[in-house]
Amino acid sequence: MKQLKLGIPKGSLEKATIELFAKSGWQIKLSSRNYFPEVDDPELSCSICRPQEMSRYIEDGILDAGITGKDWILENESDVVVIEDLVYSKVSRKPTRWVIAVPGDSDIKNLEDLKGKKIATELVSYTERFFAEKNINVSIEFSWGATEAKVVSKLADAIVEVTETESTIRAHGLKIIHELMTSNTQFIANKEAWADPWKREKIENIAMLLQGALRAENIVGLKMNVPEEKLGDVIGILPSMNAPTVAPLYHKKWFSVETVISEHEVRDLIPGLLKAGAEGIVEYALNKVL
Repeated sequence: MKQLKLGIPKGSLEKATIELFAKSGWQIKLSSRNYFPEVDDPELSCSICRPQEMSRYIEDGILDAGITGKDWILENESDVVVIEDLVYSKVSRKPTRWVIAVPGDSDIKNLEDLKGKKIATELVSYTERFFAEKNINVSIEFSWGATEAKVVSKLADAIVEVTETESTIRAHGLKIIHELMTSNTQFIANKEAWADPWKREKIENIAMLLQGALRAENIVGLKMNVPEEKLGDVIGILPSMNAPTVAPLYHKKWFSVETVISEHEVRDLIPGLLKAGAEGIVEYALNKVL
């Protein structure tokens, strides 16, 4: 039987990825003893690996497809196929940013002021290319973690670090002087796997269902019963993706009305629906919207 080799990112994206696959229809079971989780699909084999290494494994064909950050694809200069941008709302509601930060009281105000300075970062190759293109001579050293502390303790003059809210950077008394790039989560594939008809179809199906699950995260289904004489009033205030579904109830002058709306609209909408004549209102979660 053919199998697609799928990479699951270890670390901060791991839980959200497994939950996203569960909503999409695949149950992935982790084991604390190995890096090869079980999956309830005989056409898939899964491997856990660090997002920083994912694109290299996929480019080399060790994996056929996987999920990682755009930043690590650029860092590794990996020649892969980007299938989908995936924003994990449970991890991040907006793209992350890689920024250059210095101490708040530093004399460094701009990129030129970094000439001859030492910069600590995990994103070494991309940072080296960035400064080489700017023709600014800097010393780049790899940071294994706690990067903000490097500049606070004077082990480096500046850092290149990833941030979403800037809260950690501000908590260390640092200031941002430049943004290098924005990054988001991406579903990527090996070029040879993408050229294989069977693997391509499998990858496309996975991508479609992942996006369907993501679309469903912030919307809910709403159903209710409405008397015939109140139907116009209810439909008049009821938002929907296209149009509400309306069906007559058996042997009654009532209708069942169903729609899909943003979950943020529900709390203000339900009181209005009740006043307009709707009854038996039921709100339910959605797994996928395609």
